[in-house]
Amino acid sequence: MPSLVDNIESMKQDLAARPMRIAAHSDMPFAIFVYPPGQEFALRKQLRLLSITLDQQHGRHVTFVSLARLVWDVVREHEGSGYLFKTETLRGFNAAQRHVNHLLSSSDFRPAVDALIGNIERLDPERDVVFLVRTGGFAPGIYRASVLLDGLHHKTMVPVVLYYPGSARVGTDLRFFDMPTEGNLGAYNYRVRIYGAEG
Repeated sequence: MPSLVDNIESMKQDLAARPMRIAAHSDMPFAIFVYPPGQEFALRKQLRLLSITLDQQHGRHVTFVSLARLVWDVVREHEGSGYLFKTETLRGFNAAQRHVNHLLSSSDFRPAVDALIGNIERLDPERDVVFLVRTGGFAPGIYRASVLLDGLHHKTMVPVVLYYPGSARVGTDLRFFDMPTEGNLGAYNYRVRIYGAEG
């Protein structure tokens, strides 16, 4: 079984190539990198090293976007964490989780896709790469990572890699944090390339 470092090396070759080879489809320059949740801190270290290598040796600039921070920024913009905590106290955890999902999904607020596009819209697809990290901010069922990637389709051509803590069950069927898949809350998305998944 390939190690975390082996999978990052494989991805690095594709990111450094000209043209880039991470995309399964030319109009969706996106990929998912699956890694065991227990390797979170090792991954962060490897990604910092990878970003330096890509910049200094291959002219690719990496922009890190924390999905956990994106979630909390949206919560703060709309009634704040106090309202969220009150919702959980009065109506339970699932109600609080649904509230955050509504904030990230509804056009009445600030959808996650729009918030992300706001962070990357000025980037150059020929030079820049986006690493979506701290995907755990969507756990356990706040938001589906596949919805975020689907939402980027036709909105950006900047290459994006989503770092996904979990495992692959079969092919592109991913299990978020290796949790039971209630309601298909994973990043199931067969249209993008997946690194770190067993064939």
